[in-house]
Amino acid sequence: MDRLPSWLRRHLAAIRAVAVLTVLLGLIYPLATTGIAQALFNGKANGSIGRAGSAIIGQSFTDAGGNPVKKYFQSRPSAAGDGYDPTSTGASNLGPEDVVDVLPVPGAEGRQSLLTQVCARSKVVGELEGVSGARPYCTPDGVGAVLKVFPGRAVSVNQACPAAPFVATYQGLKVECAKPGEDYAAGRTVPVRGEVGKVPVPPDAVTASGSGLDPHISVAYAELQAPRVARERGLPLDRVKALIDENTTGRVLGFMGEPAVNVLELNLALDRS
Repeated sequence: MDRLPSWLRRHLAAIRAVAVLTVLLGLIYPLATTGIAQALFNGKANGSIGRAGSAIIGQSFTDAGGNPVKKYFQSRPSAAGDGYDPTSTGASNLGPEDVVDVLPVPGAEGRQSLLTQVCARSKVVGELEGVSGARPYCTPDGVGAVLKVFPGRAVSVNQACPAAPFVATYQGLKVECAKPGEDYAAGRTVPVRGEVGKVPVPPDAVTASGSGLDPHISVAYAELQAPRVARERGLPLDRVKALIDENTTGRVLGFMGEPAVNVLELNLALDRS
């Protein structure tokens, strides 16, 4: 070996290192961790699968038409694929400054801003739960309350003509509806706050989680839905609230995060009751 050229010895040493590391990290380590996980955490290691799906991945409780099944608690929205798709996990990647829609025109579908998505969801949740879905910077018809202001004119850019603008005037300017296909980029963007409902729709009811797979909702959102579920199932409201409490997890280590309700487990408990 000592008689081999130095460059060849270096190459052989590299090959041996690759072989050893491949066996250690590509075979022994994965087998060891998999064995420990299966022995000590079998359910979690296998995805916490139950008879109605995984308890750690959210899912929709809707009918064939995508409408909420009223006897079930509803999950938070999902931006993972068509919803709760583990192969497409992720958020919408839209930020708080995304407030102007791209209106549909012939041959193009357009795109809703994050603000309009939130407004539309809040309106739907409000109608479902019998409360006001009004929230800041949203119009009564469920789009972002945003103006584009130019010298001498103002346009409600998220309300396509012939819709009536949510405000008639702004600082002495008549507000117009938006004409699909017209470029309003040069205007000054002015979100208009408006009024908030007396029973606000919780944020997790109108926004997706970062992964798009979160199976939990806030206690506030669960309590908002409780009267509807109790009414649809003919159960006492106190019984439904007790089931919420039983399926609420506390803060991690007692101080991190907020209590949350696992929607799948809660709905299964309702079916058992």
